[in-house]
Amino acid sequence: MAKNYQIVFFFFILGFHHAFCQVVETTVPMNIDESKAAIRTRFIPPKGYAWEKEERGSFSEYLVSFPLYPPSFPIRDFQDMPIEKQNHHVAVLKIDVGHKDLQQCADAWIRLYSEFLWSQKRFDEIGFHFTSGQFLSWNDFRDGVRTIETGRTVRFVNRGSFDDSYTNFRKYLRLVFQYAGTISLDREGVPVKSNSDIKPGDFVIVPGSPGHCVIVVGRIRNSAGKYLYLLAESFMPAQDIHILRNPANSKISPWYELDINSPETVTAKYIFKPTSIKRFHGIK
Repeated sequence: MAKNYQIVFFFFILGFHHAFCQVVETTVPMNIDESKAAIRTRFIPPKGYAWEKEERGSFSEYLVSFPLYPPSFPIRDFQDMPIEKQNHHVAVLKIDVGHKDLQQCADAWIRLYSEFLWSQKRFDEIGFHFTSGQFLSWNDFRDGVRTIETGRTVRFVNRGSFDDSYTNFRKYLRLVFQYAGTISLDREGVPVKSNSDIKPGDFVIVPGSPGHCVIVVGRIRNSAGKYLYLLAESFMPAQDIHILRNPANSKISPWYELDINSPETVTAKYIFKPTSIKRFHGIK
């Protein structure tokens, strides 16, 4: 049920000739409907805000409609063990993390975008650069291209057989996770140039070894044109993708304000200096 710690009065006057009052007592703002199982329906916008209508069939729509585990579901690592700190998140996305310590921050974005393209059968668009600059597409891997490490370099060889199964697709993603990261994702990102253009699917990123990134998974707007956002991430070790609280602004948590011109963006577990918000080059 929706958490609501306010007294709510419903008065229906016009045309009904009656009125009634309902009282609901709780202790935190009404912002989460625990009965709902998707991002867009579980997170209720603060007063004056409303969910933006995302383009049909877009990555943004895919993300805001993403299924969630039940409330209070713990963040688990790649070994299926709950991580130590469980106080930074408000929800966990219903998608596995795999069984190796690979699907971390940038990899979480790659996983979600790849799954989106797979769900739409847009196989030709699935492909990513490694940190080394080399590019590997799903089509190449499907056709048998594999990697061989020689010292500190990686080269491609044709030694596999054609396999277009989802199981093989997951093997492809594990390979991408191994050789890609925040540095390569940052290179493949195009800067978002205005605050009003930030949308689900964009990411806040600081490249490095390690760097970090968080993913915009929700956007709401008020009548004055101000936006608030939900942010999700994975972390180290590889763990469930989860939606973050906003400890820096409890009045709007779990929503975040984002500003491309801000010298820093403070999230639940990381401070981005500077604020760099990007969109993958293949997304309009």
